[in-house]
Amino acid sequence: MAELRPALAAVADAVPRGSRVLDIGCGDGALLAHLRGERGVDGHGIDVSAGNVATAVARGLSVVQGDADIDLADYPDAAFDVAILSDTLQAMKRPAHILDELLRIASAAIVSFPNFGHWRARAALGFGGRMPVTSTLPVSWHETANIHFCTIDDFRALVAERGYRITSAAFLAGGEPRSATLANLLAEQAVFVLAR
Repeated sequence: MAELRPALAAVADAVPRGSRVLDIGCGDGALLAHLRGERGVDGHGIDVSAGNVATAVARGLSVVQGDADIDLADYPDAAFDVAILSDTLQAMKRPAHILDELLRIASAAIVSFPNFGHWRARAALGFGGRMPVTSTLPVSWHETANIHFCTIDDFRALVAERGYRITSAAFLAGGEPRSATLANLLAEQAVFVLAR
């Protein structure tokens, strides 16, 4: 089985063995395939891209085409143990609503995103006056699907505002784990596990 990129590996590490999982924005199903093979999950996915869905289904995964901004409402309450939103929050039209949906359909949510507060992003804006292009924000502003950039501190504030709990978090830079100390400045990627 192919090795997962570091941020996906951090997400996978947070998924309990044997759990019922919904991966929202599952892409080609790499994470779901890994979770099925390595953690014995009952995995399902949803992705907006027909090509990604076809690739995931060809892997034998239960994946449907859909728009998370709209279609999560079709899932019943508490249908899953874990809902995953990996590198997708920043592309959602209503991120706060998506968090509500994740924790309605699952008892835990795992959310990962690129940290716009990382020092390289700050330097690109502060010194270069341009939107950053980094390893976690790899394309120019006009080519990206990202519409709601946030920092780690922004995300923590949103979670508190919605009344949810952060049960664990992981931070990465250069694909390596980083301390929670100064994570908003030093981490390129964040992975949070949330509960009601």
